[in-house]
Amino acid sequence: MSKFDFNFYHWEKTTPNAPFLRQPFGDKWEIYSWSEAGQMARRIATGLKSLGLPEKSHIGLVSKNCREWVIADIAIMMAGHVSVPFYPTLKAPQVKELIEIGDVKALFVGKIDDWQSMKDGIPSSLPVISFPQYEGSAEVDRGEKWQDFIKAHKPLEGEPQSNLEDIWTIVFTSGTTGTPKGVVLPYSVLHSTKIVTEQNNHLKISTEGDNHFFSFLPLNHIAERVVVESNCLRFGGVISFSESLATFAKNLQESQPTMFFAVPRIWTKFQLGVLAKMPQQHLDEALKGPHADAVKKKLRLSLGLDNIRGCITGAASIPESTKEWYRKLDVPIAEGYGMTENCALCSCLEAPEIKPGSVGRALPGAQIKIDPETSEIMMKADYIMKGYYKDPEKTAEVIEDGWLRTGDQGRLDDDGYLFITGRVKDTFKTAKGQFIVPSPIEWHFGHDENIEQICIVGLGCPQPIALIVPSEIGMAKSREELKSLLSKTLEEVNKKLPSYQRVSTLVVVKDAWSMENGLLTPTLKVKRNILGQRYQDLLMAWHENKEGVVWEA
Repeated sequence: MSKFDFNFYHWEKTTPNAPFLRQPFGDKWEIYSWSEAGQMARRIATGLKSLGLPEKSHIGLVSKNCREWVIADIAIMMAGHVSVPFYPTLKAPQVKELIEIGDVKALFVGKIDDWQSMKDGIPSSLPVISFPQYEGSAEVDRGEKWQDFIKAHKPLEGEPQSNLEDIWTIVFTSGTTGTPKGVVLPYSVLHSTKIVTEQNNHLKISTEGDNHFFSFLPLNHIAERVVVESNCLRFGGVISFSESLATFAKNLQESQPTMFFAVPRIWTKFQLGVLAKMPQQHLDEALKGPHADAVKKKLRLSLGLDNIRGCITGAASIPESTKEWYRKLDVPIAEGYGMTENCALCSCLEAPEIKPGSVGRALPGAQIKIDPETSEIMMKADYIMKGYYKDPEKTAEVIEDGWLRTGDQGRLDDDGYLFITGRVKDTFKTAKGQFIVPSPIEWHFGHDENIEQICIVGLGCPQPIALIVPSEIGMAKSREELKSLLSKTLEEVNKKLPSYQRVSTLVVVKDAWSMENGLLTPTLKVKRNILGQRYQDLLMAWHENKEGVVWEA
């Protein structure tokens, strides 16, 4: 049987003293070298073997991103087990469900905010290893402590490697619309992802090991795992982490990574942060002046993006106006499209390419086609999942003759560029019987600096309704001024839309959408179905309001 080439051993052996993991603590950064991280992982791997678990057992991992997350993941691979990572925001019933569904035999618990609401979901018989406690994080009062576990065991010797057919990880989908599904990804899938960098390399990753990654999106999400962790293990470099949400900007600025992966909401927040200090008109003038290059460099340094070789956005659509804004700062952003079921790899629009509305062409090794009846996007590649764990029925629903049904609707142009027109489940019908695809309507509002978040709803309503959360720039204005500006935007957008898609009312909601209030996913996508349910009974009254722009009472 063919073995998986676990490149960690290469960097551990050839660059033992090179920085690998950088963890911030206030103004200080603690750095683990490849050798130091390797010794810890080897001791933990021996410790896992000492638990007497069956071969290829499923090991859970629940924590925010930190150096221990990566070391634990490496140790699980070294020990020949299967990693099953969870979101660190889960409550006891959810944790209990995933431990049972995922057949988890041991659990790493790390940097989390609320241990009390989680711990009752963890069976008392389940072995637990807890990471060191980080300032501001909850204290875990169960199981063996990280340092004690490391000290109690000798380093695992040699270079153990799994077979390509063995399961690498089981990644659970967010489960916002039902029971979470465990996406089974064997090592052969992870092995196949390297073709993207070897043949395309839109992230400009160096094969010489001089990469600097910044990890802040959830590591239990497949995109962060493949784009950041796996690329670092494969091609070498260093990973820097964010200490907290409050220090995120500071940590990024101090890191100045060579590659940066973020979701549209992060790019928007960066942009709005700049514009709050320097209005767009002043910025435009500065970028046309004799010191334009100095202005660009200063802004890139302040954002933490001055050493960038490659930037990519994903998880949700990003307005072309946002990408154009960054291009003016010499920060071109590639746009990727994928999902857990295909290791977050399907298509990519290269950073230099300008193709408004497109998510690019199929990545190396991938084929894309459109279902002629439903317009659903289907794709085939060696890096699609083996299936859903212990759920052959759901697997059969999404994998058809080797083709993965993505759940997204789209079209391909004559040059092979893919355009996503909506989500099969997001499409809703108005009272007039017209089907509305929300995302393309939302993109039209992307240029308005007064809007930070937007969601188009309107099931059973005569026309679509736009729910918006104003940006800091918008909130700094008086209600009268903001209403005037939003009304103007609404009028401009509606002129571009066919009559049945025109937004009748723009509603300024009371509360921003966040993970904490359950309205954003951990990858910062709006939970459209939850918002639609929350406001369903108010939609008709808002539609009938002749003001055009209204505030939630």
